[in-house]
Amino acid sequence: MSDNEVEDLLRQLAPQVLGALVRRYGHFDTAEDAVQEALLAAATGWPVDGVPDSPRGWLITVASRRLTDLLRSEQARRRREDTVARWTLADQQLAPAADRPPSETDDTLILLFLCCHPALSPASQIALTLRAVGGLTTTEIARAFLVPEATMTRRITRAKQRIRDSGVPFGMPPSAERAGRLGAVLHVLYLIFNEGYVSTSGPTLYRTELSAEAIRLARLLHRLLPEDAEVTGLLALMLLTDARRPARTGPDGELVPMAEQDRSRWNAAQIAEGVALVGEALPKGPTGPYQVQAAIAALHDEAPSTEETDWPQIVALYEVLLRGAANPVVALNHAVAVAMAHGPRAGLDLLDRLGTDDRIADDHRTYAVRAHLLELAGDHPAARQAYASAARKATGLAQQRYLNTRAARLPPDP
Repeated sequence: MSDNEVEDLLRQLAPQVLGALVRRYGHFDTAEDAVQEALLAAATGWPVDGVPDSPRGWLITVASRRLTDLLRSEQARRRREDTVARWTLADQQLAPAADRPPSETDDTLILLFLCCHPALSPASQIALTLRAVGGLTTTEIARAFLVPEATMTRRITRAKQRIRDSGVPFGMPPSAERAGRLGAVLHVLYLIFNEGYVSTSGPTLYRTELSAEAIRLARLLHRLLPEDAEVTGLLALMLLTDARRPARTGPDGELVPMAEQDRSRWNAAQIAEGVALVGEALPKGPTGPYQVQAAIAALHDEAPSTEETDWPQIVALYEVLLRGAANPVVALNHAVAVAMAHGPRAGLDLLDRLGTDDRIADDHRTYAVRAHLLELAGDHPAARQAYASAARKATGLAQQRYLNTRAARLPPDP
């Protein structure tokens, strides 16, 4: 197995192993340290020695041994402190073995709900889950939250300490408590999927392991809560969006915008499943933002071409979203839809209003949309300048290459 294949396998197994250890032993923060050491050992040893027959079992065994060492060391250090009574050695626990076969309810899904514990603020819930379940680096999470990396490091550390101090057992919360955490869980899955579908850093446009993991967890959640319309809507949104992935890049990995994609390469099975889920979710009501976004995605996926897309209906759906929450990204997408329905100048007028919103005014996406609409309006000098500004502000190499290419393709100034 190549180094890249080992890395992909470890990324997939990491939240499962962490979930198994936290279920068995508790001590969330210490368990994560132990898992990281086991992953490091695997990353250096497996490419040379070969992958064991049970990679998950191997990781759990190594991490469990390291966790026991860490807990014993911690007990020795704290034995004169009152908090020592709360610590229990791993070999004294009475819970089921950590390396037991996975149950019908995936440990990763339980870990997801644990990270969304009500003792944490919504921002901390999301940050901790992205780190423990999504496998994102602290740098990536800080970028998503638009805060310094040091701030995010402190936030995640405090979140793990609160989980530890709460003493909450590892298991799926009861239905009443689960409902209170569901909004944060859905938002976390949405962010993980988006980071996989449009990677904010690195040389590639997407990270399929993250989007695939988000879809897997959304399927588990849908099986757990089949009557929840927003759970169904989120799964539909992911499937309908991910269905376009095969056509999003060209032969050299360059980004291909939707208007230029070969729609015959879109995943027809995922589109059919997503459309069916939208039809299943909408009648259940009340209609939430994930259902509306899924309905927009379905209109895109079912259209034969960009020109034949039902843009007025998409504009109306974005306006439903805007009435629910003043989200600047939704407003940006709304401006694009208005431009497609009523002309680029109408979209640019809406875009000018976003210039005062500090949350997105300096984001590369704002400049990229402005460049695209200016290009459609025939103002090539201004479009070229906006594309160049967007490329400078983009953090992903694929986006930078695409934006620079778009600028270079414009006709020269007269």
